[in-house]
Amino acid sequence: MSADGAAKQDGRQARWDRHNRVRRQVIIDAAIEVLGEAEPGGEVHVQQIAQRAGLSRTVVYRHFNDRADLDAAVQGAVLELLRAELVPALSFEGTPVEIIRRIVAAYVGWAAAHPALHEFAQVDPPDVRPGQMERAIGHIAGQVEDLINVGVEVLHVELAEHEVDALDPLVFGLVGAVFTSVRRWLSRP
Repeated sequence: MSADGAAKQDGRQARWDRHNRVRRQVIIDAAIEVLGEAEPGGEVHVQQIAQRAGLSRTVVYRHFNDRADLDAAVQGAVLELLRAELVPALSFEGTPVEIIRRIVAAYVGWAAAHPALHEFAQVDPPDVRPGQMERAIGHIAGQVEDLINVGVEVLHVELAEHEVDALDPLVFGLVGAVFTSVRRWLSRP
């Protein structure tokens, strides 16, 4: 094949790859819509997702290895929606109590508005440890800890070594407690 033929092949492949990425995103978006309309914990079938995406079920499976692969991709997208909601709340504006309230309010507000998505994001696919929700909690806790560390530095607060060591488990405990409390709250009538 000539160099020109290779360039055409590469161009076709690039267009095909772009098409596949777009199609995959359409499927993920359709799954989020279907899940968002379902009852928390309710069963959502691939056929429902395919219909919402305007595709056949077999086309969905051309873009995902299996249902677990589809679920993992949807979970990642759902957690990205949550992250996008929380990131603006992670700022130094206000008092420490106002900062905490703002972060918690952003999370609780998103979870209350999207209870089925919130529940779906917490389900760990088989044979995957730690789950995406656990990693997301860890990431958010890390951002909160970074925010605290910057605040300590800016305010020139001297922390003893044991206080610095205690910061990580304290922040992770607080963030985990908020996630667990909201999960419990959403599960009650």
